[in-house]
Amino acid sequence: MSHGTSDAGAPLSVEQLKAEVADGRIDTVIVGITDMQGRLQGKRVHAPYFVEHVLPHGTEGCNYLLAVDVDMNTVEGYRMSSWSSGYGDFVMAHDLGTLRRVPWHPATAMVQADVVWLDGSDVTASPRQVLKRQLSRLADAGMAAFVGTELEFIVFNDTYEQAWAKGYRELTPANQYNVDYSIIGTSRIEPLLRKIRLDMAGAGLQVESAKGECNFGQHEIAFLYEDALKTCDNHVVYKTGAKEIAAQLGYALTFMAKYNEREGNSCHIHLSFRGTDGSLVMSDEADAENGLSDVGRSFIAGQLAHLRELSLMFAPNINSYKRFAPGSFAPTSIEWGRDNRTCALRLVGRKAGLRLENRIPGGDVNPYLAVAAMVAAGLDGIEKGLELRPAFEGNAYASDGEKTPWRLADAVDLWEGSQWVAETFGEDVQEHYGNMGRIEIEAFGQTVTDWERYRGFERL
Repeated sequence: MSHGTSDAGAPLSVEQLKAEVADGRIDTVIVGITDMQGRLQGKRVHAPYFVEHVLPHGTEGCNYLLAVDVDMNTVEGYRMSSWSSGYGDFVMAHDLGTLRRVPWHPATAMVQADVVWLDGSDVTASPRQVLKRQLSRLADAGMAAFVGTELEFIVFNDTYEQAWAKGYRELTPANQYNVDYSIIGTSRIEPLLRKIRLDMAGAGLQVESAKGECNFGQHEIAFLYEDALKTCDNHVVYKTGAKEIAAQLGYALTFMAKYNEREGNSCHIHLSFRGTDGSLVMSDEADAENGLSDVGRSFIAGQLAHLRELSLMFAPNINSYKRFAPGSFAPTSIEWGRDNRTCALRLVGRKAGLRLENRIPGGDVNPYLAVAAMVAAGLDGIEKGLELRPAFEGNAYASDGEKTPWRLADAVDLWEGSQWVAETFGEDVQEHYGNMGRIEIEAFGQTVTDWERYRGFERL
């Protein structure tokens, strides 16, 4: 569907899907799951086959999709999938609430799926199920989570194929200077930004705005907050779609956390709890300074208490940790502050707009895992009635308090060594994602980098 049609952006019902498949307006249905790396993986299914066979039963995929590295290499250490277990199938059990049109591909719809074993039991290490488990715990406590994610990306005038051939060196950024909030800077690539905005609206996302950022060629498109699961579903659709649209128009864009020595790509996550009846459980105007209720204060205290041991969920790759540098707008200190961008946790808004911004995640984050981590930490703080220390004032880069982990290895050690993580997420999830981190560390340790060649080729 083009974004000029009257039903663009409207939810796609099963009845509409069947009708549009029958008359040929939809001929392809993408069935996708989200893997450990936060990527959509799955199949393009011939639409009549989807309606007749996949819609009633789901479809299968190899269970190695949750047990490979970013290069899709089979790796050791995963209990749920291995050579010894034969790399069998699991079921992509579609969630029809995610059914949507995909405007940047002709005659295409998409549905996202949970991952279950052939007997119908959950694959507990699946990122979407990790989040759903924490949201279920939150619902049992009478609350729901609302989330917004802010993804930054860098655009290059090179195609993805050209970038690969150049070894990702000497690429031409779409802007040659800092275009933070610059109208003329965003105008330079408005055809790309506009198509992404309109096509995402056509896919059912509620677009807010686009703006330039600090690094050369860096931009951000923002979307309205939604309930936590829907935001994460939309996040991975947007991230995939933005890359596909860029490729169609002859650009390449990257969400990697730290492309070069300038500003990295962040993914600030805004989160608040409300009562399942819609009540503003985190807000209390009796607190004139911050507008926080006792629940709100304990929510933030829970984040502070568990942030270090949850860092693997916020910063999952070697490259993630390159963002954390003083004066970079990426945090280095475990502090919270009222509208203070030097802190790891920034409290913004009041009343219905009151929310906590986690500034640790980069553009490479898996949103399901990061949001699950924040929900679990906040719920723990509330259940234990943790006391919140005073807000940090001034430059948090100068704080002498706890620091964010500086290396993936430190984050993995903290994750694997946490009894609270084992109890909260399950030992199988703890083991699975600890192994993911160690696989990345091992792969990097075996790689000779350009940095080493430049330093050592002649001078050592």
